[in-house]
Amino acid sequence: MIRLVLADDHIMVRESLARVLESEATISVVGQAGNGTELKKIIASQKPDFLVMDYSMPDHQAVDTIKEFLQTWPKMRIVVLTVHENIHYAVHVLDAGAHGYLIKAAAVDELILAIETVRHGNIYVSRQIAERVWKQRNSKKNEKSGLGLLSARELEVLKLQAEGRTLQECASHLGVKVSTVSTYRSRIMEKLSLNSSSELVRFALEHGLV
Repeated sequence: MIRLVLADDHIMVRESLARVLESEATISVVGQAGNGTELKKIIASQKPDFLVMDYSMPDHQAVDTIKEFLQTWPKMRIVVLTVHENIHYAVHVLDAGAHGYLIKAAAVDELILAIETVRHGNIYVSRQIAERVWKQRNSKKNEKSGLGLLSARELEVLKLQAEGRTLQECASHLGVKVSTVSTYRSRIMEKLSLNSSSELVRFALEHGLV
């Protein structure tokens, strides 16, 4: 029996997924969370075998959360379920140690398949992006370009800035200092050869970040 925690800030999505997962004879949903704070409490109390979590939730940075959980509970398996089809999100969570990356648009049957695949020691990535994700992950550093040049935190700052967040708002969201966000922003501009805020927003839009 797989003891599984489900985390998603959309309660209808979460409860629907929970019902489907509970219908499987091999899965027991032992907890649900709608934000990062709730998730940490439930994981600490339940110590599940599996975590299926949304990439974007309040009080939650997916990459940091994955690293933190796996450092404390290295045997736990983590599958990220998200609306983000951008392959660079997938690359960063897999690099952080996640065992699966699944697009929400996929059929529920694919979530069951992903859980079973991961349960047997393999990595699962949604079919529609799998080939591009593996190509990006296997490319050498000097072969990377565009979003592939950015770290997970830089990618998040780029997304937040493109959404119109101020540096102060970005800092609050990420739990870091304003000066740290400013440094990330400078690195983004340099790596992507951008010269203005309008160019930054245009780049993010063209690459599907917002």
